[in-house]
Amino acid sequence: MEEARNVTMGKRPEPQVSMAGSREPQVSTARSREPQVSMAGSREPQAGRVTELAESAWVIVLFCVACGAVAGALLPFLARLLLSLRWAPLKGPAELLTSVPEPALTLGTIAVGVLGGLLLGLSAVHDSLSVRVADTHVTLTIRDGSQEFAREEISVLFRDGKHLVVLAPSSMELAREHCGLPWRRLADALTEHGHTWAREDPYRAEFRRWVPGTPGLPPGADALLRARAKARKDGDGAEEARELRGELLRLGVVVRDEDKRQFWRVVSG
Repeated sequence: MEEARNVTMGKRPEPQVSMAGSREPQVSTARSREPQVSMAGSREPQAGRVTELAESAWVIVLFCVACGAVAGALLPFLARLLLSLRWAPLKGPAELLTSVPEPALTLGTIAVGVLGGLLLGLSAVHDSLSVRVADTHVTLTIRDGSQEFAREEISVLFRDGKHLVVLAPSSMELAREHCGLPWRRLADALTEHGHTWAREDPYRAEFRRWVPGTPGLPPGADALLRARAKARKDGDGAEEARELRGELLRLGVVVRDEDKRQFWRVVSG
């Protein structure tokens, strides 16, 4: 206690040295911030480090099979309930279904439900997105196709609703894919490898709502947006709408959807 008091109150030069030494924790604090800088992508890329993220195929298939089995088990009950009503549609198929004796009826409907769930699960796995992240590139794989983007091609990645979006330094949209991966894990993996992750579209304020005849669009873009709006109204027009999005990107127009509305912006770079 006395020695500490003497050091504090003394006028010798040693206390100044000890005070300067007391600043060492501040230096160590500044060093502790280095991981934040590396997360922003300033460190040198390393080609050997790779992180792969993919939805569990077994979980998807088992979930769909379970849902199909439950639906199949409930089908005989719903058919009998339908027949008990004075008036109801599809009474003919319901009577034909309930004419099958038990337990063959319930076992049969469960088997059909399981088969339907299995097919639905396999289709969902086929359409699920997997992401392979390295320091030097990012690879997106979906529907038996892959897109690989070098680090230099990517400006920022972000989440837009249920979609993962990749932008180029010119603000051009490189990819927009439906993503069922955990967003926090995906963001952590990307930043860990030095890629830039944003919480939202950095160009969101530049989007304008499309209405037929909107001025400012490149020639031909308005017609493509009309065709895309029609395709989105059709139940089976998702693939056509996707192709029309690609045609708009070739004209330098980026499109994002909100419910049934289309919003657009022109690539700035």
